[in-house]
Amino acid sequence: MNWESEGYLLSKNKFRENASIINVFTSLHGKVSGIVYGGNSRKIKNFLQIGNKIHLINTSKNPNKIGYFKTEIIEPISAKYFNDKKRTTAIISITTLLNTLLPESQKNKAIYQSLGNLFSKLDLDQWIILYIFWELNLIKELGYDTELEKFQKHQNVESKFISVKIDNTSYDIPYFLIKREIPLEISNKLIKRSLEFTKKILIEKFYNQNNLKFPISRNLLEKYFT
Repeated sequence: MNWESEGYLLSKNKFRENASIINVFTSLHGKVSGIVYGGNSRKIKNFLQIGNKIHLINTSKNPNKIGYFKTEIIEPISAKYFNDKKRTTAIISITTLLNTLLPESQKNKAIYQSLGNLFSKLDLDQWIILYIFWELNLIKELGYDTELEKFQKHQNVESKFISVKIDNTSYDIPYFLIKREIPLEISNKLIKRSLEFTKKILIEKFYNQNNLKFPISRNLLEKYFT
């Protein structure tokens, strides 16, 4: 089975002396795995960085066995933020969430497009708010709708936070999550409380139910806003 697609590198592991096994979230085939010969060479290793957008050519004689990838760089996303710990951690968090939660070989156009949109806006000052909105969208696309919009009428105009009840569990969350609008004033408290909320949903609805370990990078990202 041969095909071509573009995608974002989710993970990379050494395979034998001079090869790598990579996971890529592709536009046409969802999350796929493949072997890259020469993946540990200096030339290829430099662009096989987590989060980078790459072009793949897949060759496989047996659809039930792992195939072989030829890769070319399309956009070196991770290199833009090598000196920015927060954004670098966010990229690792994004790719790890997708790598652990996406099913194999299932196309998801909505998640793919939202990922590309987020990566294109990581250089904005409000990038962390866009990241939080992306997590909320990911949760919904994976099959769980928090239905936050139904709590709009309960807002106290003097408060930046609102208490909501979802599946018999109460959460105190920033009100901007309800409106899905970037707040005029962005504080570490707003960011941390938002990240705590999406983390709880991800853990309760996806990670715990599938006996998965929550990403360390995602916890680290949250700590940057303490």
